Amino acid sequence: MTVSIDVRRTTALKAKPPADQLGFGKHFTDHIFRLDYDTERGWHGARIEPMGTLGLEPSSAVLHYAQTIFDGLKVFRAQDGSVRAFRLPDHCRRLNVSAERLCMPQVDPELLFASVAELVKVERDWVPSGHGTALYVRPTMIASEGFLGVRPAERYQYFVLLTPVGNYYGASRAPVRIWVEMRHVRSAPGGLGAAKTGGNYAASLYAAAQAKQQGFDQVLWLDAHERRYLEEVGTMNLFVRIGDEIVTPPLDGTILAGITRDSSLRLLRDWGLPVSERRVSIDEIRRAHARGELKEVFGTGTAAVISPVGELGFPDGSLMVGDGSPGEVGERLYEALTGIHYGTKPDKYGWMVPIA
Repeated sequence: MTVSIDVRRTTALKAKPPADQLGFGKHFTDHIFRLDYDTERGWHGARIEPMGTLGLEPSSAVLHYAQTIFDGLKVFRAQDGSVRAFRLPDHCRRLNVSAERLCMPQVDPELLFASVAELVKVERDWVPSGHGTALYVRPTMIASEGFLGVRPAERYQYFVLLTPVGNYYGASRAPVRIWVEMRHVRSAPGGLGAAKTGGNYAASLYAAAQAKQQGFDQVLWLDAHERRYLEEVGTMNLFVRIGDEIVTPPLDGTILAGITRDSSLRLLRDWGLPVSERRVSIDEIRRAHARGELKEVFGTGTAAVISPVGELGFPDGSLMVGDGSPGEVGERLYEALTGIHYGTKPDKYGWMVPIA
């Protein structure tokens, strides 16, 4: 398809925050990409305009029936000054998978790609430089039709936000303390766990807040049926190293098909390390710890890339993972992925997409 995007630039540029004050998701760029949909015209009105409000009606379906999806990816300034996105086409495909699950209209992948690429070109000066920094991209789709009634909406808005970010957990990357959640669940078989939709994150808030009150950073989610098998850690995919085997739960419809998860699996297999996609139970984790074979636990995701876990908390006490410090496999993955991000290591997989 031929992608035509109208561009209207702001006349009042905002001051850009210092790199050491970025945080995560606190600052937003000067412009937004927007696109509208209705059942008669389909998607139309592709435009980049000054950042502003969406103008939703109080009866908009997104506010009452949670028809909303999003994705998240990063754009990096490489060592040579070029600006590149990590696996942008894969994120575009995943957004459409989420849209299908929420009965929302698909967007042509070329248009999704252009919505990010063209907005980043306009906001190129917002891409921070320095290891650990990036421009985080949030493509979002919401149901904007105003009505009360449980059915798929007939009008939608798609938009893209950009926010310059630093390290998700701060500069230290210290291992996090994780509470093993035995009562509440994030998703269930046949539900929305594999879609990147707001409801999944709303479902996680209560347990996460309780865990933080106990001094933990996040929760480890177990399966909804038996409360026995590991699924995700916080909002990240989960990896466990037991002895020499590296294990991650399979994509069975209850967890998100993470892009960083997929990248990590590719790297691990290319390195010749024993890696499995299989179910892992809490009982297996406890037995491995008792034998001294619980070597590593870490999460993978766009925001943190690799997040090492140093401790697992239970109602009857805690288990230290390894010696409590970041493990060698997780650290090797972090160095490999960030090296590809910033152009300090070769991108033999073609994951980095030149933008500007």
